[in-house]
Amino acid sequence: MENYLKARGRIFDIQKYSIHDGPGIRTIVFLKGCALRCRWCCNPESQEFDIQTMMFEGKEKIMGRDVTVEELLPIIRQDMFYYNRSGGGVTLSGGESLLQPNFAPHLLHACKDMRINTAIETTGFAKWEFIEKYLPYLDYVLMDIKHMDSAKHKEFTTQPNELILENARKIAESGMVNLVIRVPVIPTFNHSPEEIRAISEFAASLPGVERLHLLPYHRLGQGKYEGLNREYTMRHIEPMSNEYMERLLKVAERSGLKCQIGG
Repeated sequence: MENYLKARGRIFDIQKYSIHDGPGIRTIVFLKGCALRCRWCCNPESQEFDIQTMMFEGKEKIMGRDVTVEELLPIIRQDMFYYNRSGGGVTLSGGESLLQPNFAPHLLHACKDMRINTAIETTGFAKWEFIEKYLPYLDYVLMDIKHMDSAKHKEFTTQPNELILENARKIAESGMVNLVIRVPVIPTFNHSPEEIRAISEFAASLPGVERLHLLPYHRLGQGKYEGLNREYTMRHIEPMSNEYMERLLKVAERSGLKCQIGG
């Protein structure tokens, strides 16, 4: 018990009262570090594992701090009332929480000890031996499937998709968690009806998967790139209309999955 409470990891934010990252009202713990470099990423401060300085509203802000499981638990406990009333809980996000396997599973373990519902948001790009450490302590996995074409996936994210698709199938076949597939819908990348159809058909082929969420592209993270002295290469890309997203929703629904926009 004492050992895993002392496990140390690196986070950069905690967001309370979220209603978009799993069921109910949730506390989101954002972990540092990611293997992907998605062009549209709205949390560029999450990508590097190193602690960084970012300009935010004209002031320097330190992005990243090291914490133990034990240090986070009082913050998580503060909202037990809301978790219990809404069916909510704790979600690990990032970055990519699968890349801190000596910390994140212990945090999830501590949450389960308190009977708190748990979830992760993930790219799925990690070794299976890492993922196996998480599954016993998870209720939900909210996993991105961004594209079925590996070359285009690599062009826009810097990594191919074979490992991601393989892990999605392994997670589904494990039967240990409720796997929800999420698709960030990005103009110029994966916003055609054909591309959405291919992703939704793959998702429908995964055993036990019932839900697919289409997440519309937005530019809310653009200012963070400026704060990190980085170029936001998608600054000329316009978000899609609600009407177009509804059209893509109808395409996805033909897979037989329960589909929604957002979530």
